[in-house]
Amino acid sequence: MLISLIVAMDESRGIGKDGKIPWRLQADLRRFKALTMGHHLIVGRKTWETIGRPLPGRQIVVLTRHPDYRPQNCADCLTARSLTQALEIARAAGDKEAFIGGGGQIFAQTLPLAERIYLTTVHTDAGCDVFFPTFDLSEWIELERSEHPADSENEFASTYRLLQRG
Repeated sequence: MLISLIVAMDESRGIGKDGKIPWRLQADLRRFKALTMGHHLIVGRKTWETIGRPLPGRQIVVLTRHPDYRPQNCADCLTARSLTQALEIARAAGDKEAFIGGGGQIFAQTLPLAERIYLTTVHTDAGCDVFFPTFDLSEWIELERSEHPADSENEFASTYRLLQRG
């Protein structure tokens, strides 16, 4: 099973501000949906609470250290107490690619295991307070790249890349 990170970050590696995503990029949301559809999406508790609703067509696994935590408004969401358990849930279900959707702590835990990164670079500095971990780009091969301008649906220009561990 492939372990893939899917992340949008600003030019300072920022991924969140005040518990929210600090930009609206409709094209990136469509890309996120297309890539994760039919797969397990593993997110930390804080990220889940930011999403706050089930995402149709995806099996959400919420990673949390809180033993009694149950995701609100999502009867079909699963919980895992460790990254190993979350990945095993996806593997046992026969998923060919599990997606890690954040936040910062979960990305940091998962980065050493990841085989792919679906990376959106948002061309701004949003003054974030949560960041994607530093990583060595020389360890990754860029398989795809596309540029997207700002427009009426996308607040900032962005670059989409698919990176695979070299």
